[in-house]
Amino acid sequence: MGGRSQCVVILDVQIACKNEKCHVGNHRHSFTMARSCLCCIKYMLFLFNLLFWLGGCGLLGVGVWLSVSQGSFATLSPSFPSISAANLIITLGAVIMVTGFLGCLGAIKENKCLLLSFFITLLVILLVELILLILFFVYTDNVSENARQDLKEGLTLYSTNNNAGLRNAWNTIQTEWQCCGVNVYTDWHTALQEKVVPDHCCQNIYQDCGRNATNQFWTQGCYEKVEEWLDDNKHLLGTIAMCVLVIQLLGMAFSMTLYQQIHRSGKKYEA
Repeated sequence: MGGRSQCVVILDVQIACKNEKCHVGNHRHSFTMARSCLCCIKYMLFLFNLLFWLGGCGLLGVGVWLSVSQGSFATLSPSFPSISAANLIITLGAVIMVTGFLGCLGAIKENKCLLLSFFITLLVILLVELILLILFFVYTDNVSENARQDLKEGLTLYSTNNNAGLRNAWNTIQTEWQCCGVNVYTDWHTALQEKVVPDHCCQNIYQDCGRNATNQFWTQGCYEKVEEWLDDNKHLLGTIAMCVLVIQLLGMAFSMTLYQQIHRSGKKYEA
């Protein structure tokens, strides 16, 4: 009886040891799987932000080139002279570069502070976009009317010496979009205080063609042309907006997932 009891005890111990080894093995397997998934997220986040950063560098370069070569190109609003194509592109490029840098460095270094900064930056950008979108739809009529009025006031500066950027912008827009004035070509008559239009309003452009009343001018206003273009391309613009939103949400989700796992482990995961 004593020997049989000892055999039972030994068998129980062996079974317990095997169960413990299986438990440890499963735990290690789960940990390895989790680490592999996190490494995948880590490098996906890094690659995504590297492309993001390179795109920001490209935009910044284009903005600087426009600023240097074209001056204040595309400055249409006299109320906001600093809002030019060059300045907008430079600002957008700088924001994208900073955001991409935070994401790249935070992912590759597994730095919680940088990952949190990246998450907060994307969150702030997303909130600003939503607020601007809501305000735009709530005050659409006011925004449209104020924009028209401001652009018409800008026409009066067309012939002045210190507004080459505004002049170049109107010349380019009227030529490319085949339009004239803000609402209609006669807007120029009021702005220039005589019945003439810029040469770029002519369907066949030559020197002083805008002073010849017998010439054919583009009669449709540029504001209406822009509205038509936006309406024709609303599906494309909506798709682009949705893609940007998805990219922002994925970036926030990946960064917070990596942040939480680093916080729980209390150490870095080796790649």
